[in-house]
Amino acid sequence: MSRPLVIIPSDTKVIEGLTFDAVGRKYSTAVAEVAECQPLLVPLDTALTDIGAILEIADAILLSGSVSNVHPSLYGTEDPLRPETMDPARDNVTIPLIRTAVDNKIPLFAICRGYQELNVAMGGSLHQAVHDQPHLNDHRENPKLVMDDRFGPAHPIKLDDELRSWIGKDQIIVNSLHGQGIARLAERLRPQAYAEDGLVEAVLGPKDHPFCLGVQWHPEWHAKNNPVSIELFRRFGDAARKISSS
Repeated sequence: MSRPLVIIPSDTKVIEGLTFDAVGRKYSTAVAEVAECQPLLVPLDTALTDIGAILEIADAILLSGSVSNVHPSLYGTEDPLRPETMDPARDNVTIPLIRTAVDNKIPLFAICRGYQELNVAMGGSLHQAVHDQPHLNDHRENPKLVMDDRFGPAHPIKLDDELRSWIGKDQIIVNSLHGQGIARLAERLRPQAYAEDGLVEAVLGPKDHPFCLGVQWHPEWHAKNNPVSIELFRRFGDAARKISSS
């Protein structure tokens, strides 16, 4: 029996003057090794991306993190604080893809930038710079650290509701590598975890959705060695298998 197909929209990467569609291998590895599904990367050029065709073959969708940010025009009237970090090609694909996937109950796992995209697509807003908010902490990583330390445990989060029952704990320690964060939570999303400063760190979608999870941290990092990551990716994979077998 074939593995369920998990669609992963790409990022725009420019390498030596040429434009590439790219996804960090840690995401596709977590999908393959922990969710036990087949990852499939999707290009971002709208001329190459037919959302209807994608959803015809998708058993699930994973939205990865990225160094780029969601454009603020999608959730307000502010100009971007860092225009060089925008990736409008990704926004043009992921925002309508999320809305269609939620409406059609396609399993969806959104991580970091993907988590922020989920909130924006559903009508919420973001802080462009969490660290500039007087009531919030600095959630960015230290770029001087080696990669394992950048993705290492950074701060505790308090779990709530269904996510607490999934993990079986009231609190866990997560990594933290983001500059943006949720300002206004979309009405159709349900908060599931909070940082010490009150920032919402995880959400679930509508109650009738088979699997719609967004997390602000990076569970894909060394996923097969992290019990929380294993639980989340296995649940995601199980939801994809139900769609695949239906």
